[in-house]
Formats: sequence, structure tokens, C-alpha cells
Amino acid sequence: MLYSGFMKPAIHPKYYDVEARCACGATWKTRSTKPELHLEICSNCHPFFTGRQKLIDTEGRVERFTKKFGAQTAEGRKTAAAAKKATAKKTAAAR
Repeated sequence: MLYSGFMKPAIHPKYYDVEARCACGATWKTRSTKPELHLEICSNCHPFFTGRQKLIDTEGRVERFTKKFGAQTAEGRKTAAAAKKATAKKTAAAR
């Protein structure tokens, strides 16, 4: 089959010329299948590209995890295991 050079009709999304806007205020022209682009972070304000640390998220993944499950250390796990053993012995002795 020879390549005709044409796209199939009615199966491709509409392609827009848009102006992307970042939360820091930076804007640039690009093309997208969405009519508007609003970004939280871009290369102008991302710490990897700027080289400076900037507070973006007040509560990150690690903080949310420790808040939900509590901060666990090796000592904390040992004391919890010892307490669990002690309660198991007491219940076994009470039978």
C-alpha cells in the first residue's frame, strides 16, 4: 500500500494554538489538544532548573505519610514488638 500523505478524517482531535500560563506568571505559546493550559510549575520556577529551593507544597508526600501512619523508627518498632509479646504472654497465661 502506498502512503497517501493524508490523515484519516474525523478520528483526530482538534489541535489548538494556546498560550500556556504558569502559576508564577510565565506565559508562552504552544500547541495542544486542550483549548487552555494552566500549569502549577514550569521551567522558570522549578527548583531543578533554577537551582534555588522554593516552597511549593506545604505538606509533601512524606509528611502526609507520617501524619497518617505515624513516624516509625527502629526503636519504636522494637518497643511495639516487645509490648505485643508481653500482651500475648499475659493472655496465654490467663487461659
